[in-house]
Amino acid sequence: MKTKRALVLVSGDEQSLAAGARAVYAALRVEVQRRGLADEVAVALIGDVGRHDVLPVVLVYPEAVVYGPVTAAAVPRLVEEHLYKGRVAPELLAPLKELSGRIAWFAARQGALPAEQRLLLERAGRIDPDEIDDYLMADGYTTLGRALTEGTPAAVLAELEQAGLRGRGGAGFPTARKLQHVAQARGLVKYVVCNADESEPGTFKDRLLMEADPHALLEAMALCAFAVGAREGYIYVRGEYRLAQRRLRRAIEQARHLGLLGRGLFGTGFDFDVHVHAGAGAYICGEETALLESLEGKRGEPRLRPPYPVTHGLWGRPTAVINVETLANVVPIVRNGAQWYRGFGTSRSPGTKLYTVLGNVNVTGLIEVPMGITLREVVAIYAQGMQPGSNFKLAQTGGSSGSVIPAGLQDVPMDYDSLAQAGVALGSGALLICDQHTCVVDLAAVLLNFFRRESCGKCTPCRVGTERAYQCLRRIASGAGRPADILELDEVAASMAHLSFCGLGQTAATPLRDVLRHFRPEVQAHIDDHRCPAGVCVGEAAPVAIRR
Repeated sequence: MKTKRALVLVSGDEQSLAAGARAVYAALRVEVQRRGLADEVAVALIGDVGRHDVLPVVLVYPEAVVYGPVTAAAVPRLVEEHLYKGRVAPELLAPLKELSGRIAWFAARQGALPAEQRLLLERAGRIDPDEIDDYLMADGYTTLGRALTEGTPAAVLAELEQAGLRGRGGAGFPTARKLQHVAQARGLVKYVVCNADESEPGTFKDRLLMEADPHALLEAMALCAFAVGAREGYIYVRGEYRLAQRRLRRAIEQARHLGLLGRGLFGTGFDFDVHVHAGAGAYICGEETALLESLEGKRGEPRLRPPYPVTHGLWGRPTAVINVETLANVVPIVRNGAQWYRGFGTSRSPGTKLYTVLGNVNVTGLIEVPMGITLREVVAIYAQGMQPGSNFKLAQTGGSSGSVIPAGLQDVPMDYDSLAQAGVALGSGALLICDQHTCVVDLAAVLLNFFRRESCGKCTPCRVGTERAYQCLRRIASGAGRPADILELDEVAASMAHLSFCGLGQTAATPLRDVLRHFRPEVQAHIDDHRCPAGVCVGEAAPVAIRR
């Protein structure tokens, strides 16, 4: 096959599609063909490139030129100038100053960011996610083929165990141990379920993985199914992720057509198929047992544990419930080996981690960096520092349920054990960076308002605790707080953390606990001095009133 001299990528996220990306993509294909460049130039429709101000965006490699917004009418000019004559079309260029970290591998070429170590996103933005041929050309499904024809289920499990892969959904549980429990469980019918219900506010890493490289997820699920003896898998996708759903369903159809899903994969006796199930917007269904209840057609409420899903999961069968980012690690580990994987990250938290960076920083988006990087490095290097006039005050590490990390913990390595020793948690990897204008009382009230609305109501500590905490925080923010309110918040946080039925109520107490632990003087100032040190809270009793 002849090597292409140029690669043209068209942004294909929902906003780009609404702005006419499909017409631009089609026009590029036609114009490249008309100019006789089809053997030299590849054109692909990719996912979100992070430039929402100039949509649709067209990226041209190897020069790494950004054009946008590009219309179908402008395509002939772009192709003639850049691809035919070999010179930039200056009138179509997009300004580089707002280049987003969502395509940090591209930004690195512009000198905006250092190059990342991409294990999970190695193909993101480089292949057309709608074309299985692109994935196959990038050695797709070869790891699965070798495992089925040359390896054993025990060998796959051993490689994952030696690699030390830990769940990337937030808990950090060893993935190999979970799979081993399912493999050893009694029963001929077993399942692999991908938890893609990414409902945590501020988190979009799983969406980017599914939209940019859907076949990698299918190959990983098949490897896990082979390891545990499952014959069927389900992907439970957040209902709002319509583009991800479409691409996954298309990928499944393509894989079935080529015999990469279905019966007798790679000429062996191993059968495996995958189904996509869209959620209906319930945050609680991100909890694995509530997810399984929803898959069974029931109300999404958590189950009593034990028994655990590894022995009594979907329809009472042994089930491995694994999140998208965790699965994305499986193929690279089995393909390259455990020792290679341990060359990244830390000894107890190997590999890389995806972070969504948001807040009062200069560059937001998605990055992939080794486990163990510090928060200070993420902000300074990848987020390009705080915005002008902003000083780092705190960061929340895992969406609404994540820890609130003060400035004093910026240099703690971001891995599961180091952060746990510091009394905080890594969570899902959504980094909300806040400056001095953020009021911790206001922030906590916003988070508890979210949790009280999303609580399924099954248990009293969560149902009543989230409401009590929210009302108490509102009272403090209004300037009418009482000295007893802080004691009440302490009591509610402890009760929710220890007595809630599932992880929603338990982790809902995390940001409240951290605010009281690290920022108690600020909360106390609202009560004792009737003022908001950050100048955010509004109330009759609060002398400082600022805009929201």
